[in-house]
Amino acid sequence: MEPDSKRRKTVEPNGASSWEVQPVLSEQESQGIRLMPVYAAPVLDKKETCRLAKEISAVYPLSDYPHLKRIRACLSAGNSHPLEMILCLAGLNGEQAGLRSLAELFPSGQVDFCGLGKPFLVHVPACAPLTRPQYEEAVSHWPVSFHENKRISQALKGCLFSPLERNRMQSYMELAIQAARQGARQGMEPIGAAVVDPATGRVLAVGHDCREGSNPLLHAAMVCIDLVAHSHGGGAYGFKDYPACTFLRADNTAQSPLSLGDGLPYICTGYDIYLTREPCLMCAMALVHSRIQRVFYGAPSPQGALGTTHHIHNRKDLNHRYEVFRGILEDQCKCLSRLYDHKELA
Repeated sequence: MEPDSKRRKTVEPNGASSWEVQPVLSEQESQGIRLMPVYAAPVLDKKETCRLAKEISAVYPLSDYPHLKRIRACLSAGNSHPLEMILCLAGLNGEQAGLRSLAELFPSGQVDFCGLGKPFLVHVPACAPLTRPQYEEAVSHWPVSFHENKRISQALKGCLFSPLERNRMQSYMELAIQAARQGARQGMEPIGAAVVDPATGRVLAVGHDCREGSNPLLHAAMVCIDLVAHSHGGGAYGFKDYPACTFLRADNTAQSPLSLGDGLPYICTGYDIYLTREPCLMCAMALVHSRIQRVFYGAPSPQGALGTTHHIHNRKDLNHRYEVFRGILEDQCKCLSRLYDHKELA
């Protein structure tokens, strides 16, 4: 089941290929920046900045918004003042309030207004940016702190994986596509999968959707998980009627997956799975329970649970999370269903 190197399509170092692999981020990482209104005021006398910041922070701390910088520089040529300073939130729960005077905002007299101009309303980022695109959007409104995850930034730029890694990824997805075609010839939904040990490059299992057979739960991901269990001497289902569903028996001398207290292994610890189609909710949860390391899928699905309808892989209330990437041979994966519909899988 090792990928045939003669079938590999060369991926040029400059990234010229027919597909792009993109990370499937969490909902928080994928969404745009949400803004909220605050009162700010121009700092007319730069020498008063430190005192003003200290006095205003004592009355209206920004402890719930640590990403916000209290002060920003005014670089516009039209501004006569050098700095602007956040005073306080403009209403509860994001309610936009009308313009108010300094005396109305600080009725207790705890702030000496010397050096401070007339308040104005401005919208600032309500949450800390998690990705560089979010950061770039956020700072267009107001300066914020940003702790960059360089791995995510590399992934978003499409440079996380080397050309050699991309070649291998393409080969693994080609195995899944081939399995999908073989399954479709037996009347199955044209969805294929392959499980790979990235540490060794070994293909541990290749399978396809078997729902039209004896068990409606045997989606392609479920089939491959069970095939990996077979490779360790377990497994719950038989696949003798499906010659494209195969597995590589585990080498007893190889490093075993992480074990539970009763000695039974987490089936897919440290492994990657390649799927021609985004997995459903059941399969996404099965991949959580089997402790898969990474999921690569070719085409999205209307019922997909890894980016389309849900983001199961990033839920903090689950005891395992995995990385998800999409787009490998996406056009070919999308064509599987169309080819099947037109009976062109011969």
